[in-house]
Amino acid sequence: MAPSVRLSPATRSLFDEPLAITVQGLGPRQQVTLRTSLQDEMGELFQACARYQAGDNGELDLARCPALPGGSFSGLEPMGLLWALQPQKPLWNMMKRDVQTPFVLQLEVFEGHGEPPRRLLAQAQHERVFLRDGVRRVPVREGRIRATLFLPPGEDPFPGIIDIQGLGGGLFEHRASLLANHGFVTLALAYYQYEDLPQMPTELHLEYFEEALDYMLQHPQVKGPGVGLLGYSKGADLCLAMAVFLKNITAVASLGGPVANTIFPLCYKDKTIPPLPVDEQQVKVIDSNLLDYSEAFIDPFYAPGNRSLIPLEKAEAQLLFVVGQDDRIFKSEYHATEACKLLQAQGKENFQILSYPGTGHWIDPPFFPLHPTAKHPTSPKRVVLGGELRAYSKAQVHAWPQIQAFFNKYL
Repeated sequence: MAPSVRLSPATRSLFDEPLAITVQGLGPRQQVTLRTSLQDEMGELFQACARYQAGDNGELDLARCPALPGGSFSGLEPMGLLWALQPQKPLWNMMKRDVQTPFVLQLEVFEGHGEPPRRLLAQAQHERVFLRDGVRRVPVREGRIRATLFLPPGEDPFPGIIDIQGLGGGLFEHRASLLANHGFVTLALAYYQYEDLPQMPTELHLEYFEEALDYMLQHPQVKGPGVGLLGYSKGADLCLAMAVFLKNITAVASLGGPVANTIFPLCYKDKTIPPLPVDEQQVKVIDSNLLDYSEAFIDPFYAPGNRSLIPLEKAEAQLLFVVGQDDRIFKSEYHATEACKLLQAQGKENFQILSYPGTGHWIDPPFFPLHPTAKHPTSPKRVVLGGELRAYSKAQVHAWPQIQAFFNKYL
C-alpha cells in the first residue's frame, strides 16, 4: 500500500475550521517529515514543517501523534502545520484581500528527518475558503459609505455586526466574511485610503460611522433592535467612541485596542476628542528597521488634563476586551483593566476581558500566521507588535468562538 494523505474535510474547509490530517500506508514506526506550503495573493511563500514517527500500524494521525523536535514546532499540535506557517521572505505578513478566492494549501510527506527533505512519499492539496456556500458578498456604496456586506444564506433576519479595521487604510474583509459563515450579517467598513475616501485624513468624523450604523439598522436582514461592533486596534477605539455617542449599539468587541482616541482627532457634532499624545522620546529603535512603541503612548488614565480618554461610563453596550499581554503598541491589557476598574467603581457590570499571555497587538481569527511586526503608516520603519507563535495560535482558537458567543448572547 503506497503512502497517502487523508484530510478531513477532504478537499476544502473554512479558513477558521480545524483540518484533520492523517498519513496512511507508511512502514511501522517509519520516520517522516511533513511540510505545508501556501502562496499568498502576492505570490509570497509560507511554509511549515514537522518531524513525525508513524505508529506500529504504519499510520500517522496528527491528532494522536506528537511532532518530534527539529521542525517548526514539537508536541501534540494537530493544527501546527497551519498555525506555524511562516513567510520565506523576512518580515512579510499574510493578508487576505479577495475573500472570494481560497488559499491553496499543499501538504507533502517526505522520507526521514533529513535537511533538505529526502524522497517525496505522498502529497495532497486542500482549499482554505473564506465564504461558506450560500453566503453572499455585496459591495456597499450608499451615500458616503464604502463597505462590503456579507449575508448568511436564508431570508431570516440575523444579528448584525460592523467590523472596523485598524490603522493602514483600505478595506479588509477576512474577519467579516468568516463571521458571516457563523450566522451574522457583517459589514466590513473602510474609513480612509479606499476608493474616494480621504487618502490620509487630518481628522475623522463620527457622522460617517453613524451613517454605516443607520444602514445596518435599516437593513431588512439585520435582526435589531441594535447592532454589534467589532474593532481591531484603531478600529477598536472608534467602536468604543461609537458606543458612547451613538444609539442602538448593543455589544462591542475590542481587539487589541486602546480606550482612548488615537492618531486622528475624532469629531462629532460640536465635540472633538484629541488623539492620545505620543512621547517620541520613548519610541525605541530596535535595529535599523524596527520601532518599539510600547512605552510611547502617554498613559491616558494619569495624563493631567488628558481629554483623549473615551468616556466609557456613558456607553450602554456590553463591552468585550480581547487583549494580548505582550501588546507592544497600546498596552491594551492595561487599558482594558484600568477602564474596567473605573466602570466597576461606578457600579457598572457591562464588561469582560479576555487576556492572553504570549499574544501581541495583532489578533486575527484562527490559523492566520503570527504577525510579530507590521508596516507603520506614518513611518518608513516597521513596528514591533509582539507575541509568540504557539501562545498566539492558542489565543486565536480560544478567542474566536468566545467573540461569536458574546455577540450571539447580546444581539
